[in-house]
Formats: sequence, structure tokens, C-alpha cells
Amino acid sequence: MILRSSRLYKKKMVAAGNGLFYPIVGFASCLALIYLSFGDLRSNFREEEHQLAFVKRNGTQFTLDGKPFYINGWNSYWLMYHGVDEYTRPRVREILQAGAKMGLSLCRTWAFNDGDYNALQVSPGQFDERVFKALDHVIVEARQQGIRLLLCLVNNLENYGGKSQYVRWAWQEGVRLSASNDSFFFDPSIRNYFKSYIKTILTRKNTLNGIEYRDDPTIFGWELINEPRCSTDASGDTLQDWIEEMSAFVKLIDKKHLLTVGLEGFYGPKDPKALTVNPERWASRLGSDFIRNSKIPSIDFASVHIYPDHWFHDLKVEDHLKFVTKWMLSHIEDGEKELHKPVMFTEFGLADQLDRFYKTIYDIIYKSAKKHQAGAGALAWQFIVGGMEKFNDEFGIIPWERPATYKLIIEHTCRLARIQGPVLEQRNLKELCLQKH
Repeated sequence: MILRSSRLYKKKMVAAGNGLFYPIVGFASCLALIYLSFGDLRSNFREEEHQLAFVKRNGTQFTLDGKPFYINGWNSYWLMYHGVDEYTRPRVREILQAGAKMGLSLCRTWAFNDGDYNALQVSPGQFDERVFKALDHVIVEARQQGIRLLLCLVNNLENYGGKSQYVRWAWQEGVRLSASNDSFFFDPSIRNYFKSYIKTILTRKNTLNGIEYRDDPTIFGWELINEPRCSTDASGDTLQDWIEEMSAFVKLIDKKHLLTVGLEGFYGPKDPKALTVNPERWASRLGSDFIRNSKIPSIDFASVHIYPDHWFHDLKVEDHLKFVTKWMLSHIEDGEKELHKPVMFTEFGLADQLDRFYKTIYDIIYKSAKKHQAGAGALAWQFIVGGMEKFNDEFGIIPWERPATYKLIIEHTCRLARIQGPVLEQRNLKELCLQKH
């Protein structure tokens, strides 16, 4: 439940002569009763009248209403999926309210489910309206809770369809393809499938508020693909060409929203940092290239993931944390010196020593924000609510069930708020940051 700010009006009591004191008190009491009866309604009207602004970019900074905007947020990829059925739909509100209560400003979630159970896109260009209405609901609910959304458009992995499903569709329609799922990136028919999908999503008119997605500032931005890899072309040319084409297509339709790729952050084979910063040699052979991919003019900000215990074998926790520091500082430096764009760490997860991991990441973002550098924010992977064990992985947490972690998250929110100032949508921030956690 969101704690709303209350406005306390202190009025000086002036002693009144000539028998006027009690009538004045009585009149004031009536005014107070009217205010108490309608004050919350008036507050709601003001919120509705407020025109939510689009988040923009100015050099290496995100901006909101002309001021720097730093992100403390999280991932709940499952929002649309759970918004479909009535018995799971309350989880959408529950996690968004919980995020607002922690002062978080951004949730990253899937705007795709291709050919799977409760699929949004059941076949190329064919959509289930029932599932689309669930995505409508997610967007409206996020707006009501003061949360913005980073919406991802497809998965490199097979979960919820992904690029593999697009390749299967092409096979079923008789398109001659190579055996690799990387056909997704270079086959003309599949590229057209995906462009059709992009256009449908961006021009969707929300059935609940009547706003097209491309015109809705609740959406922070678009992510082309989650963790793209094209290992059949380690040079990176195939993926680079795909990103250039798809990002230009997005911007042709939607010039209001920010756009990112969805990269893990690995340096390509020709980058000197491939040997000094990448976790291991395999990371430069996946067809992605952080600098080259992120430099594309139609890409507004760079995305990076952090999974040290997946990327290394047999490292101790201390070594994991040393890597995290090196990894983050390297990419923030890239944002400053090479890309001249914000860098957001859009996923981070560690199975062990979670609080030390979170603190390391939050401290680096805070120091970057204090210096107005390119470290624009970080999104934890992942937050869930009770009864969702089936949707959990080794990184999922229910934050309010971990008091130390919960405290870290809120403290980071408040540190960033002291740098950037108040944000209208974060209605409970003043009270939140004055509390002792």
C-alpha cells in the first residue's frame, strides 16, 4: 500500500475579541471537516491532472522534467503472464505496490510470449487479445503505482518462445533456413516477422486508457532483445546489422521513448578489454560487442548484466565481488569516454552473499551519480511475491522477507533521491526516507 504525502496546514490561532472566538472556531471546524472529506479526492484529481513526463537522455544522463534521473529498480519478467488469469492477476498489483513502497522507479518486464502457453503472439502477426489486455492492465497498474516500465520485445533464450520460436514458425511456413536458431538474425522472412511484431506492440491502443503504447510515458523505454548472442558469427557483423536495422525501425515508429539493445555487456574480439575485463575467453566469441553494438546512433543507452557465479567456475565470493567492481567501473568508463551515453545495469544476480553483492553494486551506482557520471542505475533480478516458487530461479527474492536486503534497497533509493531531488511519481519518498529501517 502506497503511503501518500499529507499536507499539514498550520494556522496561527489569534485571540479574537467581541465574542467572535467560538464562531471562528466553529467555522474552522467546518472547513477542517470539508477538507478531511474531500482532501484525498482533491489529491487524486491533482495526480490525474499531472501530465506524466517522458524520461529523456542528455548526454550520459537520464533526465526527467529537465533534471537528472537515476534508477533504482528491479526485474519481474512475469507481469503480463500473471495478468492474464483472474486468480494470478493480483500479483501484478502486489509487486508494483511493493516496488513503490521501496521507492523504486522502474520495473523491467517481458512484452512478449511467443507461441507458448498464454502466448501473446500465437503465430506470426496473430495475437491473443486476452493476453494483450493483460499487458494493457500491467501498464495502467504501473502508472497508478508511480512505476515506469522497461519493456523487452523478444528473448534470445527459448523461455517464452524467443528467437527459436520465430525460426520454427519460418520452418512451418516452408522457409529454407540453416539449422541454427541464429537464422533469427539474418533471414529476411524472420526479420519481417519481428518488424511486424514491433509495429503491433508500439502502435497498440491500450483498451483501459485509450493511449497508444508509443505515446505512453509510463513506458520508460524499449529493449530489443534479452541477452542477444549470435555465436555462428563471432565477428559480430550479423548481430550488428540486425541491431542497426531493428533500432532504426523502432525509431521510425516511436521517437518518444528510449531504446536499448539488451546486451550482457561482453566485449567483442577486437576490443582490448576482451582480454582484461571479460569474465573468460568464451565471452568474446558470442557475436555480441558491447562498444560496437551500443554506439549505434538509434540506441539511447547501454545495457549490461552481472552474473559472476554463472560466468566463472570455482571463484570465491571475494573474487566475485572484485570482478563486479571491475566490470561495472569499466562499463561506466565506456559510457563516459566511448559511448557518451548512460549505462544501466539491467540485470544483476548472485546466489550467495546477496547483501554484500547488492551493496557493492549500489555503492558504485551512488558514487557515479554523485559525480554525474554515466552509471545511470541498476535493476535487481528478480523480485517475486508469495506463492510463486514455480517462477523463481536461484536469484529470485521476496524483498520484504529479507529485512537486511530490504533495508539496503530503501537506503539506496534515498541516497539517489538526495542527489536528484523529488520525483512527483514517488509519492511516499519523503516519509520513506525519514523512517528508520
